[in-house]
Amino acid sequence: MQQVDPRHQARLATQRAPHDAMAWIILADAELEAGDAVAGEAACRRALALRPGHPEALARLGRAHWMRGRRDDAVASLRAAASVAPNHPGIAVWLGHALEDNGEAEAASDAYARAHALAPDEPQLAAYLLAWRRKLCDWRDLGALSAQVRDAVRRGHAAVEPFAFLSEDATAAEQLQCARLRATHIARHVRPLPPPSPRGAGTIRTGFLSNGFGAHPTGLLTVALFESLAGHAELDVHLFALNRDDGSPIRQRLHAATTLHDVADRNHARVAHAIRDVGIDVLFDLRGWGGGGVPEVLAMRSAPMQVNWLAYPGTSGAPWIDHVLADGFVLPDTLAPHFSEHVVRLPRCFQPSDTSRELAAPPSRADCDLPAEGVVFCCFNNSYKLNPRSVSRLLAVLQGVPGSVLWLLSGPGRADDRLRAAAQAQGIDPSRLVFMRKQPHADYLARLQHADLFLDTDPYNAHTTASDALWAGCPVLTRPGGTFAARVAGSLNHHLGMHAMNVDTDEAFVAQAIELGRDPQMLAAVRAELAQRRSESGLFDMDGFARDFVAAVRGMAKR
Repeated sequence: MQQVDPRHQARLATQRAPHDAMAWIILADAELEAGDAVAGEAACRRALALRPGHPEALARLGRAHWMRGRRDDAVASLRAAASVAPNHPGIAVWLGHALEDNGEAEAASDAYARAHALAPDEPQLAAYLLAWRRKLCDWRDLGALSAQVRDAVRRGHAAVEPFAFLSEDATAAEQLQCARLRATHIARHVRPLPPPSPRGAGTIRTGFLSNGFGAHPTGLLTVALFESLAGHAELDVHLFALNRDDGSPIRQRLHAATTLHDVADRNHARVAHAIRDVGIDVLFDLRGWGGGGVPEVLAMRSAPMQVNWLAYPGTSGAPWIDHVLADGFVLPDTLAPHFSEHVVRLPRCFQPSDTSRELAAPPSRADCDLPAEGVVFCCFNNSYKLNPRSVSRLLAVLQGVPGSVLWLLSGPGRADDRLRAAAQAQGIDPSRLVFMRKQPHADYLARLQHADLFLDTDPYNAHTTASDALWAGCPVLTRPGGTFAARVAGSLNHHLGMHAMNVDTDEAFVAQAIELGRDPQMLAAVRAELAQRRSESGLFDMDGFARDFVAAVRGMAKR
């Protein structure tokens, strides 16, 4: 049965009833769902010309502004919509999204709470509120919200975002269920492209789709690998950048090493056709269910072989993704049944790194707000990973090492104040928590050299931040868990040969951190071992990574 194009149907409706504002609102919805913010905005404005101040039209105009990066305009339109329709939970949610992106963190939380209060049984609203409260380290009702979200996944609701679900204490089986539900929802609204014409033998045209091709963790992790792949004639590498050129040196290096296609601000169909027109044989999705991804483009089957790799640490649950690229530690055989994809494993850690980075001399400890003396424990994971259990564990380490401090990345809104309050509640002077504002990457790496030991979080590990710490000479202590997201830091340690830094229990984590914090010689020995293994192991060998990567792609192409 042929799938009906909702945009086509909505356009026909506006032709039949050009003075019907609701017809234009429905068209705006269809255009925005298709990723066409320009056409969506035009339909909204037509609706507002017919019905000035209509809340549904204002809300969709706000969403169009949001998709186009006009943050202030998005907030203004959605606030206007909310003032006209204060009891509309959907408008409250979109206002929360816009406020979040506009840096109004606490107001965004209030908007999500308002939406949930208006429709308390709606799991998607619970999930939005839960995810944002995690970012703000606001742990009110965390248990109840998490239980509601996990129960919704078990009952088959498709509304929960898989990326946010990674922060829950869920099993790999639950993560697969969550991802499959989301993929099923998308598949209902996407029409796949016709099968591509077969290409003849020759180089394997390999594509990479991401919104992180620039000064972004994805760009930072992959740029040296792409430079190494440039020496392999077997692959013809193409990047499809969903983000605009940020003018960064990373973007320039990516452009020099590959054929880079700027597909920013295009709707889903145009992005899919751009990939198809190049004739990509194997397409890597470097975003997955993370923010800014375009699963609709993958659902259109832009390439005959599609792969989940790097940025989304879990299964796609999507029938349009054929393989997941991983390694034997991060995705062992016991986890494979909970992945919808065929598992392809590299003989090294699945995560590459920019090994061309030089470490600049660090600023003084005083310039970093660090005390002149004392052990510096750090955890530069995003604030949503700092759940009560992980924070309690970090604070227990501080209690056991007098004079030590915990160096954290500053979070949004009042997240820092809430963490200080948590420390005080556990009997720790809040001044022993030091917060670092976001820094340019080179400055961040320079500061990292003051950190003595990186303390990881559960169930969502340090990923890029763990790789950065190791590159800067800071050992990482982690407790590998039962999901992909909980095993990334452990994989880095494993392939580095730092096996003793992977522990089995929270008690062992705290005990080992305290022992290292109290024994300067032991800590110095671990740091010396890291320095040696960093140069000798294959973890930071991007030429070796490129050879293994080419072999993996060759195997996928043969399938």
